[in-house]
Amino acid sequence: MNCPSCGAPMHLKPDEASYRCEYCLSIYLPEKSDDGVRVLGDTSSQTCPICNTPLANAAIAKTRILYCTTCRGMLISMGVFQDLIDELRTAQSGASRQPQADKGDLNRKIACPQCHHRMDAHFYAGPGNVVIDSCENCCVIWLDSGELMHIVHAPGMADSEFL
Repeated sequence: MNCPSCGAPMHLKPDEASYRCEYCLSIYLPEKSDDGVRVLGDTSSQTCPICNTPLANAAIAKTRILYCTTCRGMLISMGVFQDLIDELRTAQSGASRQPQADKGDLNRKIACPQCHHRMDAHFYAGPGNVVIDSCENCCVIWLDSGELMHIVHAPGMADSEFL
């Protein structure tokens, strides 16, 4: 990517969701998509397990993820998943009633974008009524479009009996 100000090459800042120009030191922050994801441009060698599109490097709340620009699915490291949820919950306000998860999703068979073995489909252990896919070998979680926000906006375990 080239700097919109001077045309010099821009590089991603480490562990950030922005680019920095080495020449004029301008900072460029890509636009957020409807689901809060900033697509950082470069695609990875891994493909979406749903639609086989190359996954794009992206960030949500300064957490780096791989993102499908076609179906809007997300590949997130297990090591940062809970911190991401906590950060997004802090930034959001208000819980909302969640629809029941489709139990048929438990039968879905998708391949891990990293190792290509079958991912395990299971209910997310926290609130949110979401079936997620995970690969224990690669320590990654696949979320379909909207699932992260279902988790973020779900009432906590103690609050769920009041909704």
